[in-house]
Amino acid sequence: MKAALAPARLGPDDVLRVGLGGLRARPARVVLSALGIAIGIATMVAVIGISSSSKEDLLRRLDRLGTNLLTAKPGDTLFGEKAELPETAPEMVRRIGPVTAVGATGAVDATVRRTDKIPEEVTQGIAVQAATTDLFGTLGVETASGSSLNVGTARYPGVVLGSEAAKRLGVREGRVWIGGRWFTVLGVLRPAELAPEIDRSALVGWDAARRYLGFDGHPTTIYERSADASVNDVRDVLARTVSPEHPEEVEVSRPSDALEAKAAAAGAFTGLLLGLGAVALLVGGVGVANTMVISVLERRREIGLRRSLGATRGQVRVQFLAESLLLSGFGGAAGVLLGTAVTAGFALWKGWPPVVPVWALGGALAATLAIGTAAGLYPAVRAARLPPTEALASA
Repeated sequence: MKAALAPARLGPDDVLRVGLGGLRARPARVVLSALGIAIGIATMVAVIGISSSSKEDLLRRLDRLGTNLLTAKPGDTLFGEKAELPETAPEMVRRIGPVTAVGATGAVDATVRRTDKIPEEVTQGIAVQAATTDLFGTLGVETASGSSLNVGTARYPGVVLGSEAAKRLGVREGRVWIGGRWFTVLGVLRPAELAPEIDRSALVGWDAARRYLGFDGHPTTIYERSADASVNDVRDVLARTVSPEHPEEVEVSRPSDALEAKAAAAGAFTGLLLGLGAVALLVGGVGVANTMVISVLERRREIGLRRSLGATRGQVRVQFLAESLLLSGFGGAAGVLLGTAVTAGFALWKGWPPVVPVWALGGALAATLAIGTAAGLYPAVRAARLPPTEALASA
């Protein structure tokens, strides 16, 4: 008696060939099904990539600007009134050992206008402030044009305009009208990222503000830089140094905290968008499952013929599972490319360094395989359970 022939085994090449063959028979349906996966993967990759690019830009900005800048401002008194910093506060802060630079501004009761013909109430949101000559070095702000205040010009009616103030006034050189007299525009600053209030200010020398604008000499903001390792120590003693009698009336802050909070907020928003991407991916997975179920129904004759020729149930399951994985894989690959392209384009448009984490690409691949397996498992099992005679008879 002859022994029964063992069914031929399917190697990896055979599995790939039969899987691709099944997909080539329905190109339009395959493209539409893969598109759902591609959209979901592209959304997730783009969201992670754009968020990572934004964070990388923030980190580079923090490295460039430094996190060692502290500010001291007057808070409220015990009776709810606005406190006042001592005139000697900037000099006192300079005496703190680790402090390397100190600058200050003081509010001036005056308005700046392009000409004396413009009504005084039209301020355009620009503040006039007295500034010490070392303010710009402390903030690390350079001039976009002209020059900043120095020991000589700080005594005369000259003004340095913040970037936003110059834009609102429409002035970059010449003269502006401040407090009932003309002031020469000495220069225009570049944006002060850690002190945006400077961007909206017209800065007059400390002595000139006293002489021409009635400035009382009390600082309203003190900016201080110290060694990185000493920032926390300086922060602990800054309020008491600024106002020894009433340290509780001094508000101390670190401007770089705003950038770090922005990065944290961006991370929370990223989680929401990732959830939307996961929904899109789930919808794509349902589309793949639907395509595979319909494929099983349409190919009952093929399934019956393969079983009649000796294909085992396991081989039929592998065939349809391979088709599902390939279908998801094509969609996932297209999604990764599309998401990476979107990330690069958006990052370059915003001036950020394009960053797509490797773990995001690995996660996209894992999600694609998981979706392909889940979507193809039921159709593959259903195809394998079809009896050969029934499949041939019903086709």
